[in-house]
Amino acid sequence: MLRASIEYQGGEGDLSAVTEGSKVGDGGIAHGEKLTTFAEAAVAGDEAELATARDALRAAAGAEVLVDAAAVIGNFQRMVRIADGAGIQLEEAMLSLSQDFREDLGLDGFASNRSRTLGAVARTVAPVVRGITKGVLRIAGRRRRRSEGP
Repeated sequence: MLRASIEYQGGEGDLSAVTEGSKVGDGGIAHGEKLTTFAEAAVAGDEAELATARDALRAAAGAEVLVDAAAVIGNFQRMVRIADGAGIQLEEAMLSLSQDFREDLGLDGFASNRSRTLGAVARTVAPVVRGITKGVLRIAGRRRRRSEGP
């Protein structure tokens, strides 16, 4: 999604920030280094580190960006836990579409609890999650296009 967003906006980003973290710098994204530092601190769980990163991001990018970043972090944590817990794997289409950057970033080397076969719960939950995601993305895209005008 990040890659698609960067391309949609006509920019060029360095996705190695996904695995290398704030060591990469801003990765071609406005406030990228501060955003990455905040995300790393949120996942690490050190309260002092999180407070420092949160204050730095707010000072550099504003409260609205801070709130959006916190929401994205929380959403990704939720999605990954649901997918892992239900055994949901990437669909063949997404595997194909993401193969290049998964290889470049070494993402397939990360451990996962996802099994190769879907259980009954996963078979029930997966279509619902996909449907909700598609609907949300469509609505967001429509609103964005409307706000940009002709």
